[in-house]
Amino acid sequence: MTTDEAVADPKTPPPPGLRERKKQRTRNALVRSALELFTRQGYEHTTVDEIAEAVEVSQRTFFRYFANKEEVAFASQESAECHFFAALCGRPADEAPLAALRSAVLDAWGTIGDAIEQMVPPELHMRMYRVIESTPSLLAVHLRRTAEMEERLASEIARREGLDIDADPRPRLVVAMFSGVIRVSGKLWGEGEEDSMVTLRDLTAFHLDYVGPTLAERWDK
Repeated sequence: MTTDEAVADPKTPPPPGLRERKKQRTRNALVRSALELFTRQGYEHTTVDEIAEAVEVSQRTFFRYFANKEEVAFASQESAECHFFAALCGRPADEAPLAALRSAVLDAWGTIGDAIEQMVPPELHMRMYRVIESTPSLLAVHLRRTAEMEERLASEIARREGLDIDADPRPRLVVAMFSGVIRVSGKLWGEGEEDSMVTLRDLTAFHLDYVGPTLAERWDK
């Protein structure tokens, strides 16, 4: 047995093979080309053929990775959401629900850039956010996905707190409040001139800090 074999962690997954790495590169290239086209010429004016042609693959290859144009449009968003949900699941069990949500989203912003950058440049991901907000068909999908994510978050909060989500309204209520803050922050960010992740994170932190006083205290004029 070699030294490396002796100290190897059996829980560490083996690195992806050559074929898997090639497939991941192709997928990432499709996402990047799609988002570049969407942000440059608009979602509705971009075809699957154009995306495939930009990567020099066939339409058939595109459909091996994505069911449709909508799915590739949300690929980097999906990565960000998974990153955030994993951060929430990793919060200490004794942390209060709203504190866990706040810490998870702000901590995730600290590392999410690296996760997204494996797929597309972070600035392209942020520009795509504006395209989603300004494209009715994508906005409708975004709202549906947000509702689905809220239910996942509420279920996780209920699990952490040992509650029956159908009998106790608090998990859904705290998630609804949290999501409202995220929407307000995203709207203000979208209306501004800065398109960096740092700006969006700072806006989110600022508004989350107002949740407690807004709900529990009198409002001074």
